[in-house]
Amino acid sequence: MKQIINRSKLLFTNWNRGLICLEQQKNLLSHHQQAANKTILNHHQQRRSIHFSSTRFLSDRRYSEKHEWVLLDSNDKTIGTVGISQYAQESLGDVVYVQLPEIDSEFNQNDEIGAIESVKAANEIYTPVSGTIIDINKNLEEKPGLINTSCYDDGWLFKIRIKDSKEIDGLMDEQAYEEFQKAIP
Repeated sequence: MKQIINRSKLLFTNWNRGLICLEQQKNLLSHHQQAANKTILNHHQQRRSIHFSSTRFLSDRRYSEKHEWVLLDSNDKTIGTVGISQYAQESLGDVVYVQLPEIDSEFNQNDEIGAIESVKAANEIYTPVSGTIIDINKNLEEKPGLINTSCYDDGWLFKIRIKDSKEIDGLMDEQAYEEFQKAIP
């Protein structure tokens, strides 16, 4: 009988230790889950701050009524990078071909300088400012879809040395452009 009691005590002790181990594992798992949740939360907070900072960055762009944008170079205000707006690329659909101007070509404000073809339509590209083309986005030859996936960054069209900086003042800032879009039927 004494052996049975001792064996029962041993089984109970081992069973109790197992519960303690399970409790420790649960606490450890809980700790790892909390760490994972913090990592996910930090990731979302970083994405949110990136989103807000990119929104602020976009406000430096100026827009034409033909949905092109120009962003002045931070080091040289006579150089502008030109592309089409989010509204324009969404209206076009999937871009399949881009015809860009030649480097060293000179244009006046609102001149037609190229074309964008999509699965839905073909549209002309206009220059929002007067000047000389100093660079084109050669990546668009192989990957015209960059206009759809990154119209404000990787999908820019060309760079222009601006002839008359006063033309920039006549373009819309982001807020005015948003209001302009709302008025489009």
